[in-house]
Amino acid sequence: MIKTKKQFGQHWLRSEKALAKIILAAELQAGDRVLEIGPGTGILTRPLLDGADSVVGVEVDRNLCERLTKSLGKVEKFLLLQGDFLTMDLPSMLESLPVFRNPRKVVANIPYNITGPILEKLLGTISNPNPNPFDSIVLLVQKEVALRLCAKANNSNYGALSIRVQYMADCEFLFDVPAKSFMPAPKVDSAVIRIKPRPIPIPAQDPLYLERILKMGFSSRRKMMRNNLKSIINTEELSQLLETLGESGQSRAEQLSLSQWVALSDRLKAYVLEHPKSDLDLADPISETDETEEDLD
Repeated sequence: MIKTKKQFGQHWLRSEKALAKIILAAELQAGDRVLEIGPGTGILTRPLLDGADSVVGVEVDRNLCERLTKSLGKVEKFLLLQGDFLTMDLPSMLESLPVFRNPRKVVANIPYNITGPILEKLLGTISNPNPNPFDSIVLLVQKEVALRLCAKANNSNYGALSIRVQYMADCEFLFDVPAKSFMPAPKVDSAVIRIKPRPIPIPAQDPLYLERILKMGFSSRRKMMRNNLKSIINTEELSQLLETLGESGQSRAEQLSLSQWVALSDRLKAYVLEHPKSDLDLADPISETDETEEDLD
């Protein structure tokens, strides 16, 4: 067994059952070009190569790259890139390689500690979505994160992260992967999700403003919206606004659906423009320290 490195959050998947289900979830077809983030020992890479036209693997661990080069380096439809996916300009690196250029699917077992940054690079953000979105993203992640990504309104797992992802994509919780399926076993269970980017059904008039309102709305989940947003709008007017969205003045952030959040953002921005003395000036960014309670690092 290859020794893992804690700084890279490495846990080797050893469950053949889970592996087979991940491959099925990828829905591989002839012509597919796949991106795998962190191929590690290559346990997922090999079946991906069986079903895809080409696979690009991005691995940060130099020692693992050497092993993968020895075992898969002669496979013509496999390209291994050594480096940090988060800082890598993948489109530029693949531009001159037509067999690997523009992969449309992502399949990966990603480190828990950088799930948030990886998702942001794959999807973009509400205010700056990926202009060339993938067709499908199948990820093995921490179960708690999977539940949050896929949760809907009025669920304890629903939060700003749910809305940020679901604004740009459909997210489906597929199946659990218990900790015993890995070596070494992590302290928590995992799950596989499938994210399918799609056109935004009802775009916010000001996506950046929506991002900022989400931060404020979920800044304290135990408080009502009228308390979290009181620096923008007085409680009475906010209650009236929420009632037009089908909610009450006592609503909490997790009770509003994605479409309600978009509508709320649009109406709050209009309110701020009409009341320029509101504490949230449209030109002033929210402090980077004003994180929501459920943000991913």
